Amino acid sequence: MTTPSLQVVNPTSAFAALDFRAKAALFVTASVLAVVWDDLRCTAALALAVFVACRAVGISWTYLGFVLRVMTPFFLLLLCTHGFFNKQYVLRLTGQSHVTPVLSLPESWWIVGGMVASKEGLLYGATVVSKSLTFLLLVPLCVFTTEPNQWVVGLVRLRVPYKFAFLVSATLRFFPLIFDEIQAVMETQRLRGFALESMGPLQRVRTYSRIAVPVILSAMHKAQQVEVVLQSRAFSGRSNRTYLHDPTLTMKDGVVIGLAAVGLVTGVLSTLLLGFGRFVTL
Repeated sequence: MTTPSLQVVNPTSAFAALDFRAKAALFVTASVLAVVWDDLRCTAALALAVFVACRAVGISWTYLGFVLRVMTPFFLLLLCTHGFFNKQYVLRLTGQSHVTPVLSLPESWWIVGGMVASKEGLLYGATVVSKSLTFLLLVPLCVFTTEPNQWVVGLVRLRVPYKFAFLVSATLRFFPLIFDEIQAVMETQRLRGFALESMGPLQRVRTYSRIAVPVILSAMHKAQQVEVVLQSRAFSGRSNRTYLHDPTLTMKDGVVIGLAAVGLVTGVLSTLLLGFGRFVTL
């Protein structure tokens, strides 16, 4: 059985051809704007732009759908938490004296009876969901379009200590090994008669808890093997070394970095000076 590796999606795309430093500039700009902006329209547009970029570079609908399915309970929890409990903060953001109730739970309900969800809280909860979705999609957008070796060289060129850069690269390479181990353990369970698809939620939780133990032990064993290999090769972590691939910034990379810097400065200043992107009720 072959061990999967971290594959670069659509390596011929224009975004994948960018230098890591250009991608890092876009990542920082989008992340800062997602934090600074509190307007639902701005954060939703930013999340949609990142989603479109993910599809444009070749990230599959299967992966994106998997991320959305896994995160949907968390998103619903955010909506409920902000809708029912986040009142003082949204009042401070809007300058209002009271919130607008949109949903009231029956008094007869246990514990949650009588609780009221506000329009402002739900809107801010949707804003937080958009922010979270932006961060979730930015990671595969940059990771799946960059080879691990380019991560190391790019981080070193950004004056990041080589040990930290190597740690990032080793982590990215380690994930496929863990996924392969999980798949092997699950196949072993199926050969022993465990039909995971026909199990209920509680039975699946118990089965997955049994799967977690051998996977964790195997990951620890592989980590120890990597440590032994590094020690046998006298790994020092010094950055003054040669690299097989030493990328240089092209004019296209410079343009992207410049546009990212302009977008970052413009977005932050427009928010601080003009109030663009601040939370408002729709």
